[in-house]
Amino acid sequence: MDLRALFSSNDPIDTSEAFTNRQGQWALISWAIQEHLRLIAGNAFDVEDLEAPRDNVVVFHGVGGVGKTTLSRTVEAALKGAGQRPAQWGEPAWAGERILPVRIDFSRSVGTSSEDLVLTIRAALAELGRPLPAFDVAMRRYWEAQHPGESLEEYLRRGGLAARFGKHMPQQMQSALADVAQALLLPGTVGSAIGQLTGSLARALRERRQTVRALAGCARLASLLEAEPNLEALSFYPHLLAWELAQLPPEQRVLPVVLLDTFEDVGDRTHRDLERLIQRVVWLMPNALFVITGRSRLQWADEGLQGQLDYTGPAAWPGLASPPAGIPAARTAELVHGQQRQVLIGDFSAEDCDAYLARRLTHDGQAMISPDVRAIITDRSHGLPLHLDLAVARFLEIRRSGRTATAADFDHTFPALIARTLSDLTAEERHVLRSVSLLDAFDLDLATRAAGLTHQAPARRLAERPMVTENPYAVWPYHLHGAIRSALRTADDHTDDGWTPTDWQRAAERALAALGDQWRSTPVGRALLVACLRQGLRLARDHRLDDLGWLTQAAIAYDSDAVWEPLAPTAREADVHGSGTTGRPSLESPADALAELLTTLARRQREHREHTVDRLTEILGTGLLPAELAEMAEYYRAKANRDLGRNEPARQGMHQVAVGGGRLALRARRGLADAARIDGDFPTALAAAQGLGFDGREQRVLGDIWWAHADLDRAISAYETARNQAEQHGNAGEQAISQARLTLAVAFADPARADDEIALAHQLLDGLAQRATTLITHIAALIRDAGSPDVTDRAQTLRTELTVAGLTWLSPSLDLALAFHYAVLGSHQDLTATADRLRESTTSGDYAYYAHVAAALADLQQPHASVRWLEDDHIVRARWRTLVTARQSHLRP
Repeated sequence: MDLRALFSSNDPIDTSEAFTNRQGQWALISWAIQEHLRLIAGNAFDVEDLEAPRDNVVVFHGVGGVGKTTLSRTVEAALKGAGQRPAQWGEPAWAGERILPVRIDFSRSVGTSSEDLVLTIRAALAELGRPLPAFDVAMRRYWEAQHPGESLEEYLRRGGLAARFGKHMPQQMQSALADVAQALLLPGTVGSAIGQLTGSLARALRERRQTVRALAGCARLASLLEAEPNLEALSFYPHLLAWELAQLPPEQRVLPVVLLDTFEDVGDRTHRDLERLIQRVVWLMPNALFVITGRSRLQWADEGLQGQLDYTGPAAWPGLASPPAGIPAARTAELVHGQQRQVLIGDFSAEDCDAYLARRLTHDGQAMISPDVRAIITDRSHGLPLHLDLAVARFLEIRRSGRTATAADFDHTFPALIARTLSDLTAEERHVLRSVSLLDAFDLDLATRAAGLTHQAPARRLAERPMVTENPYAVWPYHLHGAIRSALRTADDHTDDGWTPTDWQRAAERALAALGDQWRSTPVGRALLVACLRQGLRLARDHRLDDLGWLTQAAIAYDSDAVWEPLAPTAREADVHGSGTTGRPSLESPADALAELLTTLARRQREHREHTVDRLTEILGTGLLPAELAEMAEYYRAKANRDLGRNEPARQGMHQVAVGGGRLALRARRGLADAARIDGDFPTALAAAQGLGFDGREQRVLGDIWWAHADLDRAISAYETARNQAEQHGNAGEQAISQARLTLAVAFADPARADDEIALAHQLLDGLAQRATTLITHIAALIRDAGSPDVTDRAQTLRTELTVAGLTWLSPSLDLALAFHYAVLGSHQDLTATADRLRESTTSGDYAYYAHVAAALADLQQPHASVRWLEDDHIVRARWRTLVTARQSHLRP
């Protein structure tokens, strides 16, 4: 029951706590209980074996607010009785076995000590209804020595243990002392003779007297009774509890399941005194199962802790050892049963968040939080249950004010998340945490440099926290939890060491410089380039860092490979679109303009080229870009105009870039060569292609020229050379483009070989965002399949794709493929109609030579539009017509 919610309204609100999900965690606990019952029932199990590895621990760790305490409480209730077990957890598999849950909270506010731990376990075992003499005698001796004059009964009542477990434990202890005194024939009051009793008992055990044969089986009891009764000795007494449990007759056997919650408050990682005593309790009670919940991974299996704790290393705790290198501890609720008993508690899924909020507050059986409000809360929470609870409190606060809560009331994060997150971090760790909140992902070096520190230890410690997830396969392995990152960056920070705007600005500058240094220091790596650009652009935009610095050279490198990976929208852009604002974010800084430029270039592969022209025109109009980046925008605007069939604006743009003599001058010269080819002026195109070299894609330009002349052997050779050069230069994008052009030539000349070439093109295009190049391979497939029944339907679908993408420059190629298909079939009516369509679509002069080629395929009269071939017109026509007859012979030998 949520009492705070209950007392927040005068209306009868159902505020029952809604427990959501966690079936995976319960499944692991259920499995661990079954395995433990099987282990302790086996003949090989020996409770006094102090050397055997321990598998009696299950650990759930996770970020603060993820629901660890709720899980611990729910597990305790579920183990107490079926009536308190969540319905979705199902029936346990240990029917008939007696399970005794004991939950102990180690939070600082409770102040639980190792003495409280031992007493609580013993008080819970009072349910057995019988004394545990080996432990009870030793415990009574300890109590008399450490708490002289203080009643154990009063202590238990004051600490709440008597209320939780009843008042039987002191009586059972007294009974045990009386029984031992009687067996030893000791005179006088037992209470006043506890020292004499334990001394006599120790001697009797050493002398193996028959009167104490019931306790003689406990080999270490005498030594414990002779030891100084201090806190150190007390931490070994659980061995006596374990021994007593092992002596129970089968019908009274019980499995204690001890739930240790808020384990992060046991102590820091420098002073492990309390942790050492607790670990000793766990080790010495191998017939009990311990379920530990806390923020940090339990490090008992780490070899480096040898000397700080009694039992360390993977040999001692096989189930707590870290997963093998390279296997990430994914933030997921799907658990793998086996040796791994240490699990990161995952966030709620979006569905779980909505279900939780719908059931959290109800009135007359109906959810009080509307679906649209639940949706924005879910989105902002990143699956963190604490955020959901804070949102519920906010909802009730708004309701008390008399107005109806709207989605806008929850489109933010909560400052309380910051306080909760920072509570157990050192000052240096908090400094690093705020620094890395600026980054989507980071490694230790990047985190250290962003924080302005000279040593990595704080970053390493932070990376071990559950608020940081690890993916060893990513460019940077560490990622800060989304809800915490959002809170640090956007919520009001009222902590004593909260950053000023200047602090955030300086951290952003450090982070941007560190990203640049990482990119420059890595000789190869396209993935690192794109990752650095994504993070760097967002940092520069969000924090108004006007000096682009390394971002300019990175943008040039991004462009040079023609791969066009999508650059995720920056935070500001996402906020604009998320708030429902139409249009793009305003361009107010060089970083804004650069981010918009690269995003536009990437998106042009997936949207109409008209949008590309409009955006690049807007970017150039701002005058915010430095000259070499403005040149890039002008060049790609010219290319987009060419794709739209606007040859004259394209020619003007290319000419402007070419005469500028900058980095893209050679590409612009290639663009002018392409423009001449498009105009049907092949001598000019051939002259312009000379001397372009690889940077100007000379061989690809030559291949296009020879292909238009149906000189396919020379075209194929040029395309192969272009592809091989691209491979030598490590340019995957150009390699794919050249291979796609090659498929167009091979599809005409050798349809059998075309299968392999098209397959290779698709392989090279895998992972690249090159829509036009991909569509070229589809046209090549139509040419390869000329004469097949489905070519016409496939061509119609492909024409729609070209129209949607704004790639009108490919339409003549598609019509030529159809013309070839109809020529092979001998369908003169369809062929004539296609040739007429080509002639009409090229009346402007652009791609007019395609109409000549179509006429040659059909052996029709040549169109009036003039074409300046490199050879006599009849030679070119004869080559194209020969391709038709060769394919007909291939299909009908």
